[in-house]
Amino acid sequence: MIYKTYTYLFATPLFIVVSAICGSITALAGLMGDRRYVAHYVPVFWCWFTCHIYLLPITVVGREYLDPKQTYVFMPNHQGYFDIFLIYAYLGMKFKWMMKDYLRNIPFIGYACHCSGHVYVGDSVSSISRAIQQSRVLLENGMSMCIFPEGTRTHTGEMGEFKRGAFMLATQLERPIVPITINGSYDVFNREDTMVNRHSLELIIHKPIPCESFNGKNTKVLMKEVFDIIHDDLKLSPRNTLGKES
Repeated sequence: MIYKTYTYLFATPLFIVVSAICGSITALAGLMGDRRYVAHYVPVFWCWFTCHIYLLPITVVGREYLDPKQTYVFMPNHQGYFDIFLIYAYLGMKFKWMMKDYLRNIPFIGYACHCSGHVYVGDSVSSISRAIQQSRVLLENGMSMCIFPEGTRTHTGEMGEFKRGAFMLATQLERPIVPITINGSYDVFNREDTMVNRHSLELIIHKPIPCESFNGKNTKVLMKEVFDIIHDDLKLSPRNTLGKES
């Protein structure tokens, strides 16, 4: 009850104000042509601030596997909105998101993401094709991409089926795939929640899968390999367990 009161009266109002400020700065930087520095570090601060203002314990494992000079395709599981805050704040790499088109409508943040060069994707074939082409250009110009291979947030806490697009992009452009396991985000704020819940967050960065291992490998086999790597470190949510028992 104390945490809910703190969230309602202090954390969320402050989050809204800081989001508006950071979103405006990021959009302005993007419009002025800076998509790598101010338009990167301001959102990183925003996400770091969000995790801290909501008093969420954070654990990060495996960041030493990443080479700052290398371009990757990051593939995390998708539990909830706090996946974005956790990855942006704690991954320690510059990258662009591929995100759902409806996120454009988030005040300040949607426009800021557009101005800073993130890739929006809708459900139509033309939108998916355009998003893949935009991602291709970013990767070819030395920018990593972060793509949720499930395509959407989980409904249950369990991982959903992977889509092929991100894997085709990685294999065609020969960029290492980095599987990422996120734990706790489903408990912090999932599809059914209306307020943030206090729960620990864990970001597990797995060893990159080198491009050489793609050669001659069927896309479905690669998808299963990445799925299994992420799933092996996935911790079942207590809320998911209670739901199954009831």
